[in-house]
This record gives sequence, structure tokens and C-alpha cells, in this order.
Amino acid sequence: MNDAVGRARVDVRLWGKERGLPHLYPLICHLLDVAAVFEALWDALLHPQLQERIAAELGLGLHEARAVLACWAGLHDLGKITPPFQAQVPEAFGMLAGDERYVAAPGAEKLTRFRHEQGAHWALMSLLAEAGYPVSRIQARSLPHQVAQLLGGHHGCFADVVSARQAASAAQYQAGLGQGKWDEQRRCHLEAVRKVVGAEAVPTGELSSVTAVRVYGLIVLADWLASSVEWILPGLPDRTWPGLPKQLAAHYRQAVQDAPGVVSTARLGRAVFPDGQDLQFDDLFPFPPNALQRDIAEVLPQAVGKQGSGLVLVTAPTGDGKTEAALFAAAVLGRASGARGLYFALPTMATADQMFPRVASFAERVMTGERALLLMHNAAWLSPAMDGAQDGRSTDAWTLDRPVDPGKPAKDAEGEEFSTAPATAVEAQAWLRGGGKRAYAAPLGAGTIDQALTAVLPVSFNALRLWGLSDKVLIVDEAHAYGPWMQTLMVRLLEWLGAFRAPVVLLSATLTGRTASSLVEAYRRGAGFTEPRPVQPAYPGWLFADAATGEVSEPRAVATLRPKTLDVCLRQVAWDCAETEAQPRPGGRRSALREVLAPVAEFGGTALVCCTTVAEAQRTFRDLRTAFPALAGREGGIRLLHSRFPGLLRQDITAACERCYGKPRRDGPPGVRPASILVATQIVEQSLDFDFDLVVSDLAPLALLLQRAGRGRRHARGPGGRPRWALSEERPALVVLEPVGPDGTTEPPRSWGDVYDHSLLLRSAALLRQRAGQGVAVPDDVQDLVDAVYAEDFTNRLKEAGQGEAEATVARLHTLDQRRTGTRIAEETLAAMTGISAPYAVRGDLSRLSTGTSEVTGDLLTTRLGADTGRVLLLFTRDGADVSLDEDGKLPLPGGGSPDRATVRRIVARTVPVPGDWLPPVSDRPELPSAWRKNLHLRDLVLVPLVRVRDDSEGTAWHGQLDGRQVQFTRLTGLERT
Repeated sequence: MNDAVGRARVDVRLWGKERGLPHLYPLICHLLDVAAVFEALWDALLHPQLQERIAAELGLGLHEARAVLACWAGLHDLGKITPPFQAQVPEAFGMLAGDERYVAAPGAEKLTRFRHEQGAHWALMSLLAEAGYPVSRIQARSLPHQVAQLLGGHHGCFADVVSARQAASAAQYQAGLGQGKWDEQRRCHLEAVRKVVGAEAVPTGELSSVTAVRVYGLIVLADWLASSVEWILPGLPDRTWPGLPKQLAAHYRQAVQDAPGVVSTARLGRAVFPDGQDLQFDDLFPFPPNALQRDIAEVLPQAVGKQGSGLVLVTAPTGDGKTEAALFAAAVLGRASGARGLYFALPTMATADQMFPRVASFAERVMTGERALLLMHNAAWLSPAMDGAQDGRSTDAWTLDRPVDPGKPAKDAEGEEFSTAPATAVEAQAWLRGGGKRAYAAPLGAGTIDQALTAVLPVSFNALRLWGLSDKVLIVDEAHAYGPWMQTLMVRLLEWLGAFRAPVVLLSATLTGRTASSLVEAYRRGAGFTEPRPVQPAYPGWLFADAATGEVSEPRAVATLRPKTLDVCLRQVAWDCAETEAQPRPGGRRSALREVLAPVAEFGGTALVCCTTVAEAQRTFRDLRTAFPALAGREGGIRLLHSRFPGLLRQDITAACERCYGKPRRDGPPGVRPASILVATQIVEQSLDFDFDLVVSDLAPLALLLQRAGRGRRHARGPGGRPRWALSEERPALVVLEPVGPDGTTEPPRSWGDVYDHSLLLRSAALLRQRAGQGVAVPDDVQDLVDAVYAEDFTNRLKEAGQGEAEATVARLHTLDQRRTGTRIAEETLAAMTGISAPYAVRGDLSRLSTGTSEVTGDLLTTRLGADTGRVLLLFTRDGADVSLDEDGKLPLPGGGSPDRATVRRIVARTVPVPGDWLPPVSDRPELPSAWRKNLHLRDLVLVPLVRVRDDSEGTAWHGQLDGRQVQFTRLTGLERT
């Protein structure tokens, strides 16, 4: 910097913050504040190994790196020294405009599209080059540009590379920068921050994509913390403050003193894992380990070493304790790698809610340090799990005992703090819960997988999401449960986590060898190991991929908790699900169900009937009530569970199912359970610990059939705990109903649509036919069967097997396989085009973290990362009375002003998810209360007025209209089209 700049004084008329303040806050104060908070975050969040790694990359000592990076953080808002930004407060800008030294093109102050973060990007390139930062012939490799681009992204998106020619004449390309004293003050502010912070050292290295993300997260958090009114007010200078050098130094000293307290109050810190080298399973859990857990506990600590990291893949049947195995592995990996916490990712919001208290309990027993824990999914704000409700369930209920004042808070929403122990709890109004993006800073989390996968999509602040995972243990449950789109994003995420050397634990009950290889290879590729290492998982078993060496251990096979042999019966049936005749036709699905379920009705015991669609589950439920009237007449004799119930009613039904079909209690009644049949959809496949004497399922891909079969005789009930038709606990029965056409070949009904790929259905049916009379050994046969479904030589094997319909089946499979392959390639290509670049492809250009080759739209995320669904709210009108949210008129429709959190939760808990094509166009929907239209959680609801039409064996029936179609609701069947 030249002498003139060195003699110039910071102009404190240049403001940085004004909202909520009695008068303007000088920009220089905000820059110094952010630098001070950054240093506190550096100290509190980064493991010493990471600090040393970053310093070495920049060619600086540890203390120098801390100061230089704090200086960068302070400079994030240098672009506010521009006419368009300062003109946002006309009075302040008037004083500057009257100073002829502030030169700008006519109308420059009106260039509102030139945002201040863009100004920082354009201004800092030349200023940092003047300061001696090393430049490269390739602009994206020049440190001045890398830092400028990094800071220019502090509002969530990185801009494109600015060429060296443009950077050298920035004001000619961007009139919004201003000239003269605008340029001088940017230099002056930069020099003042460098001097006060003590950041005169000049880096000699360049920023890798990994280090850029690590630094970016701290900068964004520092800016957010130092932008609050609560932070600014104590340090707000009076209007006559001149900002002399001594005053700047004093302001910074006070900020440095205050920053650690602000960071601590925000609950930003490191959760500490127990010592992994001598860790015993019994130290973490109040029960002895099974074979899988014991093997991981004995072998993994030595494989990881004292400072290692890597990926653990666990494959085991449902019920073999994968969750506890994963948490133990996380403790070992977390301690060795220096991770500051963990995130447990699950497939659905419901499973995340259920996992949340288990993670909280684990953290409370095992971890120390900062244990702030957040639930992370799209409805986490409304979830009772965040208020300490048992198993994530609301204490509200569908059926109300007495009328409710709609303005009175719900019982589970009154408290301001969690009911869990304070060491792990996060206060309801804590800083971490103050905004959707802040949650990624929490050391501990449980949530949905989409929250992690969005880190590799070019959405706002995706780099902050990446940062949030960069030094945590990521546990992914049900790693097999995702289609090509999400698997491709998972591969990209694992590449980044491998580059970060972040620990990962993947859990699966049915994972193909091909998918396992792709996930392990992605992690190794990110860690810098490009030579392929195909893996074939052991089932049950686990393997470890070392992030430091790229070595993949031999899969370790272990004994299962309870080996079984599935007695699989493949029943070919004509699809008569929609028929309602009292006497079902021979050979149809209805008669087959009557036959296989007759022992339940006669001798007792429990059975699951798993249907493909909600509509077919509802029809099956009605048909079985007709077939078994005595069973239907007894409470709980025949139940129905699917997704199209209001949330609270579904919660009540699930709780009743857990009491009837759940794990046997020590104090429970002995003997055979009373006869009971549950008709359900695929929601029973994941995270519901049900145990049936018999499982019946419509045809589905083999991996899903095996998942469902895991609910058959799942828990040991002893000699007297099963009905006489199901005495052998080691040979559970699975009846698969295969829909066939007139020619006897597999023919999925039209009603299934594209729920399952038809090629996989045909392949699964053919494999089960081949094994007729043999049974399926669990776990010994599982991995081979799962791989066989996807085998490229499947049709050749089918011909060799000599099945009678082989030729016809092969011809159909050829066509269906082509369609499946085409769909898979299209999904994978779209995900690859949409996602951000891999870490090794960034090459200094951070804009590759903010762009894909295909545009990311809200509709794309809705249909890909989540189901294409909407939510409807049922409005009950009974005998001309006022509209209510319940059938009995005890909960009036809330009106009046803006609904509070408790009211919003009560409303959302009574909504029903429906397919997107059920919903009318926005212009044709009933009008929402005006206050609801302004609420994020209510504005997209569709109101469905219902009137009472009859009372019958299903209870009270209510009818209404939804997009021109009649819909019906009863407590027993839920919502359906009629």
C-alpha cells in the first residue's frame, strides 16, 4: 500500500449496519467485529490438526494463519464501500455525494443489482494483489482472486471467475464500484483491518476447494453472529466517534474479549467423543454386544488407529443392531479423526423423529463438550421431537376429550426448553434454531438424508451445508433405499467427504455389490485414490475403507443374531383387488388372502398384508372385514396403516400397532397373541419394530420382499408365544402374491403404475420360482439373491434354468430392461448435470460449487429429493355447526390473527399427504385465512370441506370434493377417492 493510503483515515461515515439500531454503525466496526468472532470460532470449532493443515496449505505459521483468515473474514463486506449500497440510507449518502472526492459515474448509486458481495469480489482482487498475495497465470489459481471469490460468496452463492484483464480495470466494467475516494477508502479499510488484526503476513500458497469450504463456513457464521442487534448495541459508538487508530484497536480488543462468550451462548462448539483406542462396547451401551457389534468393537479401533479416518460399511439383516454398531463406529472414528460431532441421516421425517431421542440418549451417556443437538428436516420446527416428546410423538391426539380453545397452546408446545437433560438439549429459542441454515453449525444432528444431499446441489448456502458435514461423522441409514437420482448425489457427497477425510458410516440391510462398490469408490476417489477396488459385502458383516491409504479391508463376515430360513410361497393370482362380489372368484387375489389368513382367524396369531398402493390397501382392508366378520367386530382384529391418514390419527394407529405387534415386553401377557391382521403399505418396511407370525406381500422387488420378511417372527417369543400354525420361529413364512395374466406370466396391474420397475418385478418373481421348495437362508442367501436380481447375465441364467415360460419372459425382460436402463441413465445423468463439481474438478474456481450444467428449480427438488405430494386439511361440518378440525366439533378452525407456533403445529399435525395430481390448480383452491397465506408451513395447504353422510361399520363417513373428484374420509380407512 502507498504512503498516501497509509496516512489516510478510515471514513466512519461509511456505514455497515442500520436496521434496528438508534443510528448507523460504522462499517469498519462491523469488519473488526467479524474478524474477532472468526478467531473465536477458529479456536472453538477447528481441531488443532485442521488448523495446522490449513496453515501449512497457506504457507503460514499457525498464529499467522489465524490472523490472516480473521482478516479475510473482516473484509467480507468491503463491497459496502460502493455507491449503490451506501445510497440505501439517503441521508448518509448525501454527505458522501457532497464530497467531490467520492467520484462515481452518473446514476451509479441506482445500480441496485450490483450487490455489495459482488463489489467485494471485484474490489478485492487488485487490492490483495497489491498487498503481495501470489498471482498465477491462470486467474482461478491466483490467491487474490480465490480470496475475493470466497468472500464474494458470503451471501450463499459464488460468482464466476473475473478475468485478470477485467480485474485490472474493475471500475470500467462495474460502474457501481465508484472511483476516487471510493477506491481509496476500500484500500484504507483493508489496511486498517490488516493492521488492527495483526494480519500483515502474506500467504504463499493457494486455496484448495476443501480449505475454501472450511474457511467459508466460519466466515458466514462470524458474519451472522456479529450482525445481531444484541452484539452491535454494546459496541455502538456515538455519532461523533472519529475512528482514530487507537479507537479502532480498542474496539477490536473489546470484540475479541466478547466473541468467545457469544460463540458459547450460541452453542457453537465441539462435541467430544470418548477415547477410541481402549473403548469397549459395554462402555457405551447398557447391554452386551451381539456378534456384529462385538466384531466392530474389537477390530475397528486398531484399523482406524489413533488419528485415522475412513468409511465403514455395515450390511446386516433388519433387527441385527446396526444402529448401535453405527454409533460405536462413530465414536471410534470421531475420536481418531478429530470430528466435532455427528449427523445421523435417515430416509424419512418420521424415522428421523424416532431416531432423534436415541441420538440424544447416546450423546448424553457417551459424549462430553458442546452437545447441542438439532432435528433437521423440512418440518423439524413443528416436530414434537424437538421438545423432548417420547419417540418424537406429539402429546396431542386425534380424538379430543373436551373442546379446545384454538388460541391456547398445545400441551407439548408450551415449554421453551427441551425436556431432555440440559447438557444435550437445545433451547427452543436458541441461536441455532433461529434460521434454517444455522442448524448445520450444531455439533450433533439427526434428520433426513436430503438435508445432507442438498450440500452437493447448487442451491443457496450449499457450501455451508458442506462445511457442516466436513468435520462430523456422517451416518447414513438405509443406504440401499434410494433411486438412481439420489444414489448419484450420494456418490458426489461421498467424494467431497473423502476429500475432507470426514468419517462416514453406511448402513444397509440389502445393498447390491455394485452399489456398495460405487459408494466406497466415491469416498476413495475424493480422498485421492483413483484405482478401482471393487467390493463384495459380507452379509452380515462390515468393511473399512481407510481415508489415508485408500486401502479397503476384506469384508468381515459375522454371525447373525438369529439365522432363519424363509419359507417362501409364491402364489400366482388373478388381480381382482377392485372386485366387490361377496364370493371371490377362484384363483384370484381375494380368495388367496382368505385362504392364507384363515388360520389367523381360527387359531389366533398375527399377520401382515403388505400392499403396493394406498387404494389397494383400503380395498383389501374392506374385503378382509367382509371375509372375517368376527375378527372385524373385535377391536384391533383388522387394522389399516398407510400414509393417507391425518398425522395425529396415523400416530395413534401406529402406537396401537406397536402395542399389538411390537417387541414382547417382559411384563406382557404370555401365550399366543389374539388374532389380528394389519393391512399396510410400504411404510412398514423402515424403522418400525413389528413382529408378525405371518407376512403376506404383493409382489415387489426382491430386496423389499426381504425387508418385509424381516418383520416375520422377528423376536423370540418362546414355545408358547406362537400359534400352532407358526410354531417354528426359525422358519418364518412369507407368502408373495404374484399378479399374472391369462397366460400365467407375471403381469403387474395398471393400478401400480411406476411404483416399482416392472423389470425388477419380473426378475424377482423368476428368482423366487427357481427357489421353490428350497427356502431362503437368512443371512446366507441374501447377498447372492440381491445381486442376482440386477445381474447382467440374468436372462442367460433364466434360459439355463429351463423354466417353461423362459423364452417369453426373456423377450419381455429384454424390453423392460432397456426401459429400466434408459430410466436409470437419465436419472443419473440429470443428477450429475444438476449437482456441483467434484472436489478435484473445482480447480480454484468456487463458482463450480454454485452451478451445475442443469438448472435447479423448486419443482426439481420437490419431485426428486422428496415425494411429489401436497397436504390437505380436512374441515368437518356437522349438522350445520361451525367448521372444525375434528369430527366431534371440539377443535374450531383457528381464525383471527397470525397463528402462533402451537397453533401451526396443531394444524399441520392434522393434515393429510396426498399425491400432487390430486390437487386442484392454485386458482381453484378454497381461500386460506389471510394470516395463513403468510406462514411458511400453512400457505400451501389445500382446504377440503367435508360433510357427514352416514354412520356404518366403518364409523362416520365424511364426503367432500377435491379437484372435481369426490373424496371420503373415515377413521378406519383414512382419506380416499371414491
